[in-house]
Amino acid sequence: MFSKSKINEPARNDYDAAKPAGTTSSSSSASGAGEAQTSAPKAKPPASVISQDLHVIGNVKTTGDIQVEGTVEGDIRAHLLTIGETATINGEVVADDVVINGRVIGRVRGLKVRLTATARVEGDIIHKTIAIESGAHFEGSVQRQEDPLSKTPSQPKAASAQPSAAASAAAAAKNAAS
Repeated sequence: MFSKSKINEPARNDYDAAKPAGTTSSSSSASGAGEAQTSAPKAKPPASVISQDLHVIGNVKTTGDIQVEGTVEGDIRAHLLTIGETATINGEVVADDVVINGRVIGRVRGLKVRLTATARVEGDIIHKTIAIESGAHFEGSVQRQEDPLSKTPSQPKAASAQPSAAASAAAAAKNAAS
């Protein structure tokens, strides 16, 4: 009818109840110190949000995700950058994944760049893969690079330097002969 509670063991809470029976938390067992513990991967933190009423003057840099709904006058660097329909970015955008729903005035560099139907971009796009939906407005140039995140543009090896040197040598030889 009545059960005796165990005083030395911590009480089970809802988090512990949701765990499978085979896993133990590090605080409940001191004898398992020699055993390898399996831990679930850390949950991805939510994106940082620059709301519609926020006006940022300066650069924004993170290794995480950013969702911009307001105005940024400066450069943005992130892992995943989502530019909302109400957002305006006046500066360079650099991210692994860029989704543009709003307005960008400046260069966009990303491994994956996506312009939705509501996007307005005035500037160059340097990308590895790109998707432009019907209805997006874009004014600038598009350039594909293997590593668009690097500052120095990766260009194919210039073979034009040797022919121009050969041409100038041939012209010098022609002038010497005459």
